[in-house]
Amino acid sequence: MTSRDVLFVAVGLITAAAAVLSVTNRRVLHAGLWLVVALGGLAGCYLVLGAELVALVQLLVYVGAVVVLVLFALMLTRSGAGEVDTSSAHRWVAGAVGAGVTVLLGGTLVAAYGWSEREVAGPSNDAIGEQIFGTWVWPFELLSLLLLAALVAAVAVATTGHRRQEGER
Repeated sequence: MTSRDVLFVAVGLITAAAAVLSVTNRRVLHAGLWLVVALGGLAGCYLVLGAELVALVQLLVYVGAVVVLVLFALMLTRSGAGEVDTSSAHRWVAGAVGAGVTVLLGGTLVAAYGWSEREVAGPSNDAIGEQIFGTWVWPFELLSLLLLAALVAAVAVATTGHRRQEGER
């Protein structure tokens, strides 16, 4: 076992533990923060595997945009402060479904590819970067403007709702 394998297993265990904590946490805001750790750990796994561009996209898109937007919405609506009330039966069923999907996916991958190492074929990081920031730069920028507009609209809706609540008191 090489040092890369040990590092991959260590980062993978941290990622798996953060993912379990994200799903089992009763506070929604804390679950979102554990999700940040899990997705950051996944980016670390990509780095160990040598996929730097995929790791960067993971950090920018998922951690930097999606999770931050979700956490921002939770803090604006104040729904992240309370606890989620779930029964133990729901948690056991959710755990069984998650374990079943994990076993099914792992079994399918092992049956299809086995345990041997595979050669990865595809375009280089330079070619992908040229496509993203050359051909697809305008759709990328329009998407960022759309996310910004959604964020501004969320702030406007939240402040209007708080003003109405204060006016009712």
